[in-house]
Amino acid sequence: MSWQAPPFVPLVRNPHLHTILANFWRRHFDFSAYPVDERLIQTDPETQVLVHTQYPAGDARGHLVLIHGLEGGAEAGYIVSMAHHALTHGLAVHRFHMRSCGGTAHLCQTLYHGGLTADLLEFVKGLRGGAPVFLTGFSLGGNVALKLAGELGARGADLLAGVCSVSAPIDLGASARRIGKLDNRLYERRFLKRMRARMVATGRYAAAEVARHASLYAIDDAVTAPSFGFRNADHYYETQSSSRVLSAIAVPTLMLHAQDDTFIPFAMYRDPAIAANPWIQLVAPAHGGHVGFLSKRPPRFWVDQTVISWVSAQLHRIEASDAVNHL
Repeated sequence: MSWQAPPFVPLVRNPHLHTILANFWRRHFDFSAYPVDERLIQTDPETQVLVHTQYPAGDARGHLVLIHGLEGGAEAGYIVSMAHHALTHGLAVHRFHMRSCGGTAHLCQTLYHGGLTADLLEFVKGLRGGAPVFLTGFSLGGNVALKLAGELGARGADLLAGVCSVSAPIDLGASARRIGKLDNRLYERRFLKRMRARMVATGRYAAAEVARHASLYAIDDAVTAPSFGFRNADHYYETQSSSRVLSAIAVPTLMLHAQDDTFIPFAMYRDPAIAANPWIQLVAPAHGGHVGFLSKRPPRFWVDQTVISWVSAQLHRIEASDAVNHL
């Protein structure tokens, strides 16, 4: 089935302004018809992760698992608007918190990292056997979603009907180096503040200790990497970037990325593995910032419209195939 992304006319063309506007844009949606079921999922003997689940009116056509970005959560604006759009289109929504996020730092023995797929895999396994399951990951969550699909390879179709990524740092090292530049200092400081607070909330790190780490790279080198057995930050980035496994993805995959993203260089999306894999479709508007994509014309949130349009096209294809098989 042929699918084309809706046209995108950016609200603004400055990538920094676009990123900031999208982050603070007010999103007021009526969720009264979709009560939230908060669940703690045991993913290993020492880890519980938080998932917020909502169901549409009537039977769900599919499941949409939303994975937040660095230091995000279920209430991030991009998660909220996507959840509402999906619910109104008949999809069950699962707002998945990565390990130690959403107030669960005390329920995990380690923090999360940008390539940690084990928790997400355990949750997705629990959805097996029902309606088709789709993943949509934003920023760092996009790397996790893509990496899981690549790790599963040909087996991915047993669990997943499709994967979407939005502004994903598919090369973690290149992204870490870029966000450390002066023009991105505002974003790095915001991430650092949240990371330090979460580390302290575990009870395993002192505020004075985490304050010594003045960059995301420094935290990854001193804390993230050794916590998971990586030699250093560079070893962590090298082994956990989804770019290493893109060629193995064997389920329908949509990648959305703005060419002017200020801290995830578009150069990484010129990876030959993307163009060579027939399962992957890359949509790369010239403008959009980082997880921005505010449209000048209604509907305002172009990513929501695009992802749900793509998911609906996959569901139509699945439903048509099922109808033929039952003849």
